[in-house]
Amino acid sequence: MDEPLYYGDYLQLDALLSAQRLESARDGAAVHDEMLFIIVHQAYELWFKQILWELDEVRAIFSRDRVDESDMGRVVALLHRITEIQKVLLQQISVLETMTPLDFLDFRDHLFPASGFQSVQFRMVENKLGVRVGDRLRLAGAAYTARFDEDDRLVVERAEHEPSLHDLVEAWLERTPFLELGDFDFWEAYRKAVLGMLDHDRAVVEQNPNLTEEERAEQLAGFEQTYAHNEAVFDEAKHKALVASGERRFSYRAFQAALFITLYRDQPALHDGNRVLTLLMDIDEGFTTWRHRHALMALRMIGRRVGTGGSAGFAYLSRSAEKSRVFTDLFNLATFLIPRSARPMLPPEVAATMRFRFEE
Repeated sequence: MDEPLYYGDYLQLDALLSAQRLESARDGAAVHDEMLFIIVHQAYELWFKQILWELDEVRAIFSRDRVDESDMGRVVALLHRITEIQKVLLQQISVLETMTPLDFLDFRDHLFPASGFQSVQFRMVENKLGVRVGDRLRLAGAAYTARFDEDDRLVVERAEHEPSLHDLVEAWLERTPFLELGDFDFWEAYRKAVLGMLDHDRAVVEQNPNLTEEERAEQLAGFEQTYAHNEAVFDEAKHKALVASGERRFSYRAFQAALFITLYRDQPALHDGNRVLTLLMDIDEGFTTWRHRHALMALRMIGRRVGTGGSAGFAYLSRSAEKSRVFTDLFNLATFLIPRSARPMLPPEVAATMRFRFEE
C-alpha cells in the first residue's frame, strides 16, 4: 500500500524553502532585505510558469482548424485567469517597494551582472503572446537574447518560431462565418453606414448658422481628413501597406471580423468571441501596466543609474512597455466604431443564425 501523501512532500517544500541563497551572506554579512528581493522574484517566476501553462492550453485550442463552441468558455476562463494573475504581479511590486533604495544598495553590487532580462519564462510569455523580434529594443546595442547563456538563448529563440496567440487568433478571426451570408455583405453595409453618417455630420456643419465662415472652413477641412482616413479603411491595398510597415498586424479579413464582433457583440453567437477580444486587450494592458510600474520602481530604487544587466534602467524599461504591446489592432477598433443607432441592421435570416434557440 502506498504511503499516505504528505503536504510538505506534495509541494516539495524542502526544496522550495531552501532555494533562497543570499549572495550577501557569501561575503560574510547577510543583508536582511535580500531575502525579500529573492522571494518576490521567485514568486514572479512561479506565476510566469502558470501563465505559460494557461497560454499553451489556449494556443492548443486555437491551433485547431475549427474551434468548437464548447471550448470557447474554457478559453474565456483561462484568459480571465491570466488577468487575475497579472493583478498579483502588480501587487508584488508594492511589496517590493517596502524595501527602500538604501536597503537595496546594501546588496545591489552582489547582483551584477544578473538581471531580470535573463528571465527565460517572461521572454517566452512575450513570444507566445506575439511580441515580434523586430519590435524589441536593443539591449545596449545587442539583441534581447544577448544576456542569456547558450541553453536559455536557444529555448527563448525556439519560442519565437512557435505560432503565437496573436497569429492563432488572427487565423480564427479570418474564419468568422457571418461577414458574408446570403445577400448580406457586412463590409459593404458598414461602409455605407460610415459614409452616410459622415455625410450627415458634414451637412450639419455646412448648415450651422452659428459658425463663422472661418470656423466652417476649418471644420470642413477636418472632415476631408476624416473622409480620407475612413476611405483608407475600405482599401485592402492600403491596409496591406500598413501591415507591411508595421502599423497594423491583423490581416484585412481578421480586422473586418474583429470589428464585426465588436459592433454586434450583443448577438448571442458573438458573446464568447467578444469576451475573448476584450480579455486579450486586458492581458495586453495588464503587462503594459506592469512594465510601467516596474520602470517606475526601477527609477525609485536606482534613479538614473545603469541597470544590473547593463541597460539604461528606467529609460529602457519605459520605452519597452510601449514597444512590447501585441494586440494594438484591437485597441484601435474603437476608432472605427459607430453608434448602435447607425450600424447596419442585420437581415432576419442572418440574425436568426446568431441566436440561441430551444424548441420542444
